Amino acid sequence: GLSCVCQPGFRMVSNNGGPSIICEKCPENKSGVTKDGWNCITCPKGLTSEGKCRCLNNEILVERSIDGILLNEALCIQCNGSEQSFSTSDALGNRCVRCGQTFINASKSCDCNSPNILTGGLCFSASENLPPKGIATVRFGQIGITLISAWFLKNLQASASACWLYSNLTACQALANMCVMNMNSLSSSNTDACGLFQYIYANTARLGIVHSISFWRHNLPWLYYGDQPGLASQVLETTHFPTRFSFEGTSKDIKLQFIAASFDTEGNFLKWQSLEGGLLQLCPDTQTKLNAAYVFGTTYEQNCKISISKILVDFANPIFYDIFLQYNDDEGQQYLWDVPVLNLNLQYNEMFVNQGSNMNNWLLTRRFFLVDALSGKDNDLGKLPRIIRIASKITISVRLATPTQKGTIYPPLITVAYTDVLIQNPDTQSVMVSFSVIYEMNQSEAQIQTDIALGVLGGLAVLWSLLKTAGWKRRTGSSMIDLQTVLKFLLFYAGDLANVFFIITVGTGIYWLVFFKAQQFVSVFLPLASQEEDFVTYVGCAFSLKALQLLHKLVSQLTVDIFFIDWERPKGKVLKAVEGEGVIKSAAAPVSIWRTYFIANEWNEIQTVRKINPLFQVLAVLFFLEVVGFSSLALMDSSSSLTRSSESYVAPWSRVLRFGVSAALWLAIAFLQIIYFAVFYERFVEDKITQFIDLCCMSNISVFLLSHSCFGYYIHGRSVHGHADTNMEEMSMNLKREAENLCSQRGLLPNTDVQTFQISISRKMRLQYDRIHETLTRKRGPARLLDSSANTFEQNTKAYNTMNKFLGSFIDHVHKEMDYIVKDKLLLEQVLGMEFMEPIEKSIFYNDERHSFTDVLYYGNETTLLIFDILFFSVVDLASQSFVLAAILTYLQQEIFRFIRNTVGQKNLASKTLVDERFLI
Repeated sequence: GLSCVCQPGFRMVSNNGGPSIICEKCPENKSGVTKDGWNCITCPKGLTSEGKCRCLNNEILVERSIDGILLNEALCIQCNGSEQSFSTSDALGNRCVRCGQTFINASKSCDCNSPNILTGGLCFSASENLPPKGIATVRFGQIGITLISAWFLKNLQASASACWLYSNLTACQALANMCVMNMNSLSSSNTDACGLFQYIYANTARLGIVHSISFWRHNLPWLYYGDQPGLASQVLETTHFPTRFSFEGTSKDIKLQFIAASFDTEGNFLKWQSLEGGLLQLCPDTQTKLNAAYVFGTTYEQNCKISISKILVDFANPIFYDIFLQYNDDEGQQYLWDVPVLNLNLQYNEMFVNQGSNMNNWLLTRRFFLVDALSGKDNDLGKLPRIIRIASKITISVRLATPTQKGTIYPPLITVAYTDVLIQNPDTQSVMVSFSVIYEMNQSEAQIQTDIALGVLGGLAVLWSLLKTAGWKRRTGSSMIDLQTVLKFLLFYAGDLANVFFIITVGTGIYWLVFFKAQQFVSVFLPLASQEEDFVTYVGCAFSLKALQLLHKLVSQLTVDIFFIDWERPKGKVLKAVEGEGVIKSAAAPVSIWRTYFIANEWNEIQTVRKINPLFQVLAVLFFLEVVGFSSLALMDSSSSLTRSSESYVAPWSRVLRFGVSAALWLAIAFLQIIYFAVFYERFVEDKITQFIDLCCMSNISVFLLSHSCFGYYIHGRSVHGHADTNMEEMSMNLKREAENLCSQRGLLPNTDVQTFQISISRKMRLQYDRIHETLTRKRGPARLLDSSANTFEQNTKAYNTMNKFLGSFIDHVHKEMDYIVKDKLLLEQVLGMEFMEPIEKSIFYNDERHSFTDVLYYGNETTLLIFDILFFSVVDLASQSFVLAAILTYLQQEIFRFIRNTVGQKNLASKTLVDERFLI
């Protein structure tokens, strides 16, 4: 469509290019047009459709004399095919050339007359021992179509015969290419391209082998490694590649020197080509990123969608590749190592043999192509193919040799999967293609070690959970094993098993992070995505079980029994009118409730205090991952650099490394925070737990906590000054006297400072507590049906005073039948978290300077909260591959759980202590 031409029967008079052309019709006596289009001429044997002169086969068209003068009438001169000249016209019909040698051998002329056989432009004698008759079919197994290929129909028999009779290298290569286009598929009863190749291979053993390779026959291309069972595993896992690889010094960015011997469809050798530059990569990209595919140790992935119309233009004719890996010996001599190919579409006796993971069944090959738009043509070779075949997935896998051979690999393997596309509308059709380079190693030993660790630690977790359950039974005052006991054991075991999974996954992630990124001689490769499934499952199990443990702890904390014992006594008496009697009597001065409200508010505030700052923790982790660049350590390459160029290739993420990097940062930052708060902040700035204990003492209020039926905690807050409801001057004097040691010590026992205790109370004491507590909370039971709210308030006030008096008298040893003793806990009791002595007659107060009452607060469960945050962050990240999203959702879940703990904990506090919830702010 770029210029004009004359119609048939018209000659050019003027032609300056483009549309500026002048044509003139030829006269009837010279109706033909010369080949150059400028003159008219008489054609004795007729005209072609273009209006040019026609000549018969084996004739040459002559329009001018030897000195260039135009003849009036064209001549058709026949080439002499007799024994004297053996000439025939060339493909264009321009001149006589010597005819093919096969014609001369078969008929001593340039004609291939019967009984000789003409096929593919070659002539064979019927008396010669020809190979079997070939079947020119190509099977496209994915779409279930078998068609007769025009290319095979024209060239298959000729290539096989020339290869068989004359060992013609080009013919043998062409036959091999047709076998490759048929997916190297073999059948014991078929004489297709691969059947003919195998026939010639089996009957030419006399020719010998090439380079001592038994599968490489002289004059034949090397297509197969053999079909003996177990041969593939022998090729891939027996012989080591004769070069050691390291990441040390200048070898850090060493590349695998893959080169390809390329052939065209007709069997002609084209050239040697390096795979760098994207020879096998169908997806377009920058040169730097394409070349990154062959940097040793860097996992490479490339995926894209390509239009069928573009493929038909770029890959009109197939190119076939034999891949080698180039290396140097110790003396600098260059060698080539053959790289086997695993064709996933290969069929052996109508069965796909390369689909499974069992190497013993694989049939390895050598040659492959990227696109075949030729064999799918079932008619004119010049038209569009009916079906094309595309290498939609190419994977080069490099496998590490045994760990004892550091830096040694097994021969690489190229795995190719083809997609058959039925051509309908090339402009709208497309296909997904991918190219990847992966590095793998045998993970069975690591899996065995993980299973052993899981079994041992899981068994220890069972024993530890049994001890916890036994301690819980002792603290509840029950000895019967019932359904509740079994449920409690399962809850304890869930938490301990979550810790086991967490230890294993964190250990695994940090192991791969350190040993892969820091190795010098190559000794480990990262697990592949398919090999990471067990690891991801372990992380999911750890998260699920830890979430169950956290919910269990929350429920336990939100149902504790708590009461504030007010030790303050009335100061003097006041006159009070008796309602209904009209008289005035003296009564004890009322004790202010504001101190109790104040302590209740402080307790409410410390319920969700943690040993670390959760917001700083999340922001610090995100800062180091995304700003500093620690996330780069999770890439599947050998580089330990924290910064990457925007132009360089970015390897895919490793889920194991992502977990290892993020978990290590979480633990490191949390550890530093805990040290900072414990050593500096709580010592020199503010310690909320110790301040609460001091505040209780200054307020003359003790805290009585029961986390179990017969176990809890006691904070002794009885003022050493007798009164706390005083003015500012007296309060200052009291503090001064205490600072100068002019008063007794704060401890429960004389001359001691121990104010916090773990308490194990007797059954009798618990029953008495419950009887009083029933009246304290009766407003939620049948007592709500009483005649007025005033009576309910009075009853609750009376129950509050009764509980306060009872607990105060209990601490003062008033009730001899419910007395208690004070002692230290044994070291083994502290380690196991249980009490050996059972409080049968007397309750037991254990000295506790570690402030164990924080176990009913967030503060005492920092380990559980921290592990849950790490696992939540990791689960979100593994699902989304986004550290930013994981950080945002982790902070949101922290705030949600803190809100629930504060809100429900406040309601429980108001319910158990009779402190009006309106005063809890």
